[in-house]
Amino acid sequence: MGCNCNKNKNNVNTPAPAQEPTPPQPEPTFRKDNIVKEGALKEKLTMMQSFASAITSRGFNNEKVTIPMKQLRVISCFGNKEQGGVLPPCEHLKQSTTPGKFYCGGCGCGDRQGTWLLADDTQYGKLDYPRLNCPLQMPGFSNYEKSKPDESEPPITRRFYIEQLPYPEIEKIKVSTNEPPINKEQPKK
Repeated sequence: MGCNCNKNKNNVNTPAPAQEPTPPQPEPTFRKDNIVKEGALKEKLTMMQSFASAITSRGFNNEKVTIPMKQLRVISCFGNKEQGGVLPPCEHLKQSTTPGKFYCGGCGCGDRQGTWLLADDTQYGKLDYPRLNCPLQMPGFSNYEKSKPDESEPPITRRFYIEQLPYPEIEKIKVSTNEPPINKEQPKK
């Protein structure tokens, strides 16, 4: 006799049914992000205000944005394909005439040393400014706006995709704030 719980039946060593491999998921498609253009005069004033705000945020001590914020800015501009993700670079990202440098083609700043998004170790890049606006209001920037509900509908927006990334994925983005080395002198006795 037994309790009919099937614990002690002869099928104790029956292997579990094989699981079918999950088919690879297609890469998401992303919407084109359009920059809302204002009147020419208002656009120039907004650009000047944004530039002045960025410059003053740097202060006298060359303060820089935090590493997590810079990681969000880098993924917003450059995507995450180099880290194994699916997000392509921003469609407004432009390659500079200077090899290895990039600038934003959407904000109107142009291609020159002060507008390069990432700088060499000894320089200050545009993404280093504590206060910085993005024409698409992407994550990591001062004027960031949370995605609207319709941005989650296919094709999704880049902004919605970034908002859904788990933090460990964002941490994979290698950035530096190019801080000068700390002078560790021994105290005088």
